[in-house]
Amino acid sequence: MSADRNIDNLALIGFMGVGKSAVGRLAAMHLRFDFVDTDDLIEKRAGKSIARIFAEDGEPGFREMERQLVADMAGWRQRVIATGGGLAANPANLQAMKQHALVVCLWATAEAIFARVRSQAHRPLLHGPDPQAKIRALLEERAPVYKQADVLVNTAYRSVPEVVQQVLHQFNSARQRPVGGDKPHAPARH
Repeated sequence: MSADRNIDNLALIGFMGVGKSAVGRLAAMHLRFDFVDTDDLIEKRAGKSIARIFAEDGEPGFREMERQLVADMAGWRQRVIATGGGLAANPANLQAMKQHALVVCLWATAEAIFARVRSQAHRPLLHGPDPQAKIRALLEERAPVYKQADVLVNTAYRSVPEVVQQVLHQFNSARQRPVGGDKPHAPARH
């Protein structure tokens, strides 16, 4: 890790339905950190639901709210941050989070994600004629950015406690490395 990088937080990125909120809450409990869900925080700041933000302000308005929130994160310490599915798809957001957090991408196949979220009516992406195809297309589009995370963890066939154990191991290992010691490493794949 570079000398200008402090690992004060744990940020979970990835597509909807991969377990960011469930894993994040449990990881925060183990670390005794505060848990923050970026979508929940944006809803509180905007005074309306994500669905209403998309309907009234469009996706660009929502993405600007995400960008502002990411800028605020620079001052955060001891937080586990579960991001909205598209937040880290913006490379600038991802790089900004890497300045203060270990960024862990939770991932799963389009089929596994669809199986988890197909009955959740609050997901705007599921309202189209072929939601599984939409999931697959967005996963392919976002994959290059998701792969820039510090660590990739497959959640498809693991329980939440198993994923949390892997994420905590990676986080604790990253915090124990001497700052400025090694060159940045390739993401671990688990």
